[in-house]
Amino acid sequence: MYQLGFIGAGNMASAILGGILHSGVLSAMQICAADINPERRSAFSEKKVCVLPSSVQVVEESRYILLAVKPQNIEPVLAEAAAAYSSDKIIISIVAGVSAACIRRLLGCEEAKVVLVMPNTPLLIGEGSVAMSRDDGIGEEEFKFAKSLFSAAGKVEEIPPSLMNEIIPVNGSSPALIYLLAKIVSEYSQAKGIPYETANRLFCQTLIGSAQMMLQSGKTHQELIDMVTSPGGTTFKMLDGLKECGFSHTVEDSFDRCIKRAYELGK
Repeated sequence: MYQLGFIGAGNMASAILGGILHSGVLSAMQICAADINPERRSAFSEKKVCVLPSSVQVVEESRYILLAVKPQNIEPVLAEAAAAYSSDKIIISIVAGVSAACIRRLLGCEEAKVVLVMPNTPLLIGEGSVAMSRDDGIGEEEFKFAKSLFSAAGKVEEIPPSLMNEIIPVNGSSPALIYLLAKIVSEYSQAKGIPYETANRLFCQTLIGSAQMMLQSGKTHQELIDMVTSPGGTTFKMLDGLKECGFSHTVEDSFDRCIKRAYELGK
């Protein structure tokens, strides 16, 4: 039996696999996978992972099953795999918006053990940010193993299962917000005569430094803002403009939309 089976072998699954193999948590020989896309199957096969013909076989032959499919596809995937599932197997799901209760219902097993995970794409470079929650039936060693799969390529925080949708804009979707801001800054700078890549490098380093200040300085967010902002100065005017444009409300509204969509997908 394989220790871990992937159902879905897309970008996120590849990032998780890369962290697992790089850290040595598991060897390729302990892992299997299935995906409908031949290119994705080939990518896993090149890493010496056993590629199986179907998700049913992955469930049959794996102790832990990592669900890495789109929310829209979760129902047919689990309906097909249900016959091969037994309650001694642990489901690890990175499917946004899909609750443990929903997974149990689709598997037809009220005792199914489920670990819900919200990762993000920086896992691809070993700098992921991962939120995880443990189901009531998950043992300490089982959760520890599930956590090790993700801590191999990022930082992991445990949160209650009831907040797995609410965490999505915090770490799951927020990279897109950051990339959009970097794009806006770089394009604006280019229009002002600053080379696009120069602005991008400066802004990215500012993001890195600012993140470290928040993590290491011991100061609150407001104290850090005050360190940069002189009354009536340039930063003051920038923040004043954002306030007038309703920046905080816009961000909060976008987060609310993200969470609402997660609940819609979970239905």
